Amino acid sequence: MTLRVVLADDQDLVRAGFRVILGAEDGIEVVGEAGDGLAAVDLVSRLAPDVVLMDVQMPGIDGLEATRRILGSGGPVRVVILTTFDREDYLFEALRAGASGFLLKNASPEDLVESVRVVARGDALLSPEVTRRVIARFSAVAGSHPAGAVPGRRPAELTDREFEVLVLLARGASNAEIAKELVLGEATVKTHVSRILTKLGLRDRTHAVVYAYERGIIAPGRTG
Repeated sequence: MTLRVVLADDQDLVRAGFRVILGAEDGIEVVGEAGDGLAAVDLVSRLAPDVVLMDVQMPGIDGLEATRRILGSGGPVRVVILTTFDREDYLFEALRAGASGFLLKNASPEDLVESVRVVARGDALLSPEVTRRVIARFSAVAGSHPAGAVPGRRPAELTDREFEVLVLLARGASNAEIAKELVLGEATVKTHVSRILTKLGLRDRTHAVVYAYERGIIAPGRTG
């Protein structure tokens, strides 16, 4: 299956570079380009791509607002936020907007290609460093959880085993690491992760991490 990608960036040279890199890969096709946020929203609604590579700072509406509008429609598209600015406010606003990942523009071409493949299959695009920052930020606001959420308690939708998987997933563990910790097969772990996302109405693993920390299910230093 060919992954269809839309590029949203106000710099022509940046888009051209991304187009060349992605166009050289088997199974990836750049189907459209936008130079501002409003054009990106319109393009996605018309082309229905699998992945959008979204710049933050653009004229009209910025990439964060464009992401909110694109994902607010509930479609299956995944958004990766691309920026030259390694700023926490961008990172957390991107995650809250529904983005599936966050990648700096100085990443390698290999990282760019991998980011498209990773988010397209529903995996998290958060490096260990970024995961630690997510942990620190959401633990800092522990106590201000969504209405009805009980910090540390298993969500009623999940089984005990699914809750164990969620806790490990929120710590940044891979499927292989979760399988080893819980003495399960990786295929079984994948099934549990899929069920967790479905039951909790989450887009992907990235948002499972956000969900866990926003609700105080896990915080730094806790063992679950």
